[in-house]
Amino acid sequence: MFQPKIPTMPQPTGPVPPPAVVEPTTITPAAMTPQPAPVPPAPSRPAVQLTPGTALALVGGGTAVVLVVGAVLVSMLLAVAITAASVAVCAVVIRCLLHRR
Repeated sequence: MFQPKIPTMPQPTGPVPPPAVVEPTTITPAAMTPQPAPVPPAPSRPAVQLTPGTALALVGGGTAVVLVVGAVLVSMLLAVAITAASVAVCAVVIRCLLHRR
């Protein structure tokens, strides 16, 4: 079940016909096609202009994102620290219980 099965090539059982003969063909040039019409360039979009309100909104949004990501990372670090402290306390208690006997 776990051993790979390698496929085997079947051996020909009868006479093998000779390969077909390839005859050369002549190359005929294609008819000239007209050039496609040039595509007019798309109108350029106006540059984005930042008003003081827009800039303030961007700064506020970026600050909010940084604060949320920071809070998530700090809470994860705190969870790891609390878990490590509780494991250490459990290890000390178990050691004291076993050492008394």
